[in-house]
Amino acid sequence: MPNYRRYHVAGGTYFFTVKTERNAPLFRDAANVRLLGEVFREMKNHWPLTIDAMVLLPDHLHTIWSLPSGDAQYPTRWAWLKKEFTRRFLAHGGKEQARSRSRRRHRRRGVWQRRYWEHTIEEEQDFEAHFDYIHWNPVKHGYVKCPADWPYSSFHRWVRNSVYPPNWACSSVAPASVTKVLDGGE
Repeated sequence: MPNYRRYHVAGGTYFFTVKTERNAPLFRDAANVRLLGEVFREMKNHWPLTIDAMVLLPDHLHTIWSLPSGDAQYPTRWAWLKKEFTRRFLAHGGKEQARSRSRRRHRRRGVWQRRYWEHTIEEEQDFEAHFDYIHWNPVKHGYVKCPADWPYSSFHRWVRNSVYPPNWACSSVAPASVTKVLDGGE
């Protein structure tokens, strides 16, 4: 397995993709969506950050986080969030995916994929492309025809703040800004 090294920038802004184990559609269940929201709020109380954008799909999420000045500890946040969600999910009767011998040996649960995709955002154009990608993602996956139709998205906040018009990206064609992200394989 390659030795993947993460790029840590204190006070940085990051794009993340986090997936459920074996793409299990955990977030089709509204109770799991609420639970994840609770855990996110608690995580933000322990380790402040700004969630610039987020979308939650049945089997994965995308988000952009901006960390406070001098703070580069996003791995701590993700580890706590995944562990705490998993603990509560299983305590409430949630079912995990079958675990391999290696997962059992290392005491890893079958709720989240072990790793996650991280991309450090270094310029405004990159931010805007990932911001748009997040909000267009439910359309990309065929869940809705318009981003405004997907309930689990920060898109609605940005419509209220006049960043997007309500009918933004209501087609199956990716907005031009998103093609840069798609070309990057995210």
